[in-house]
Amino acid sequence: MANGAAVLTRGFFLYYLLGCLLAVAARAQQAEAAQPAAAPSVAIETAADLAAKVPAPKAGDVKSIDAIVRAAYDVISGPAGPRDWSRFRSLFLPQARFTQVDKGPDGGTIVMSWSVDEFIHDATGAFSKEAFYEDGIVSQPQSFGSMTQVFSSYESRHSKTEKPFQRGVNSFQLLNDGKRWWILSIFWDSERPDNPLPAKLAKKK
Repeated sequence: MANGAAVLTRGFFLYYLLGCLLAVAARAQQAEAAQPAAAPSVAIETAADLAAKVPAPKAGDVKSIDAIVRAAYDVISGPAGPRDWSRFRSLFLPQARFTQVDKGPDGGTIVMSWSVDEFIHDATGAFSKEAFYEDGIVSQPQSFGSMTQVFSSYESRHSKTEKPFQRGVNSFQLLNDGKRWWILSIFWDSERPDNPLPAKLAKKK
């Protein structure tokens, strides 16, 4: 009997404890349900919102995929000295990114990434010392809905008449908001002995 009483006591205690835990869980769920939904951590922007944040573009720069890619090359090219950074900003979303992947001295992969302001700061210093011209070779766009990715091979020179000192591929991520094209990102890698340009990107047709 003593053992039976002990078992009954333990059984009652476990039943009571389980009831308490279920009650606590139910109150927690009620409290969570009563809390208002958290606001989104990023802004939801319309085409007009985006346009208000950048200088007005040249209509010809943003009318098509080819036009905006060509404008991106043109605006950074020129003799040593300043560039038209207002025109440059007009091509990009305010939160656009520029990312370069390369190989370090030890052969390991290194990554550098800039915001629009950071890119302008660093490029201004470089362009003030030396001429820089970059031209597209071949562009291969792929589109779905409002988004487009363009693989654009390029050649970089310090003079229009000299051979390129560098070639590579720019990956452009583009957006069409229904009124114009935007650049969301440019991601690039350069040609190296172990990373030659594919034949289909190496020469203009």
